[in-house]
Amino acid sequence: MPSSQQDTGIIAGINVTPLVDVMLVLLVIFIVTAKIIVTPAVPLDLPKAAKTEEVQVVFSVIVPERGAVTVDGQPVPDDVSLAAQARSAVGRDADLRAVIQADGGVPHRRVVAILDALRGAGVAHIAFGVLPEEAAAAAR
Repeated sequence: MPSSQQDTGIIAGINVTPLVDVMLVLLVIFIVTAKIIVTPAVPLDLPKAAKTEEVQVVFSVIVPERGAVTVDGQPVPDDVSLAAQARSAVGRDADLRAVIQADGGVPHRRVVAILDALRGAGVAHIAFGVLPEEAAAAAR
C-alpha cells in the first residue's frame, strides 16, 4: 500500500446525494402511477343530483331475454321503431337520458345494437340500469 493512501477504517461522512436521487425518482414514479390508478378504465355517465325541483326526463328501454323490447312501457317491434321514438323524444327534450335495462341472459350483440340505435337517434346520455348484488340475490 502506498504511503499516500492511509486506511484508518473510520467513515468521516455519508454521501446522501445518491439516496436523495433514488427517493426523488421513486416519488415521480408514485405520482405518475397514482394518476393512472385513479382514472377509471370505463367512462361512466353518472346522474347528477340537483337541489332544484326540475324533473329529469328518462327514456326507459327494457330488454327482456324473451319477448319484445319495451320503451317507456310500450312494446316496440324493431330497432327502427326504437330509433324513431328516441328521435321524437330527443326533439322534445335535448337533454334526454336513456336508461337501458337488459336481462342478464340477453346476448351482448343485442344490447350493443340497441345502444347503436339510441346513439344514431341523437341520444347523448345513456346509462345502464342494474340491481345491487343484495337485491339481485333476493330476487332469485
